[in-house]
Amino acid sequence: MELARCGCDREQGRIGHPLRWGIVTSPDPDFALSTSVPGGSTAALRRAVLYGALGLVVLAVVGVVVGWLAAGLPGVWGALLGAGIGGGFVLVTAVTVLATAKLPPLTAAAVLLGSWLLKMAIALIVLGVLNPLDFYSRPTLVAVMVGALVLVLGAETWGVLKSKMLYVEPATPQRGADPEEPNSSDGS
Repeated sequence: MELARCGCDREQGRIGHPLRWGIVTSPDPDFALSTSVPGGSTAALRRAVLYGALGLVVLAVVGVVVGWLAAGLPGVWGALLGAGIGGGFVLVTAVTVLATAKLPPLTAAAVLLGSWLLKMAIALIVLGVLNPLDFYSRPTLVAVMVGALVLVLGAETWGVLKSKMLYVEPATPQRGADPEEPNSSDGS
């Protein structure tokens, strides 16, 4: 199989894998299915999960420090609970998408919907169990939970946007170019 180098070569200062830069075309219609690309189609999502997890850790540390200064030990518990609930809520979705990336679309959609419903139920149960308890600071919990939702979602978005993605366009033969295919002007 021959790969088009997409116009990027040593003279332009880009040395490396021929699939690393730009759009690659091939006369082989199964090119996209038969080409192994480093990182594959889940590289951007793995990076998003990594950025989201790192952002969550940073928010948890900052939340614990601010919670300790604002409310003492209840502030620490509120920050930890808020980071766990808010960040976990978003990260579970990204991890589920990553885990179902190779499944057929209908199966992946069913798993995602089921995991979302399960997440909602777990979040409501956890918040219901925490409601009568007073060992944590509610304002700290809410602030860190909302911050975690926004920060982790933003970090995941940043991870996807900053990923270099490969765009593959298999060359399709023109209609009538194949001698075995009837031309539309033949009247057939």
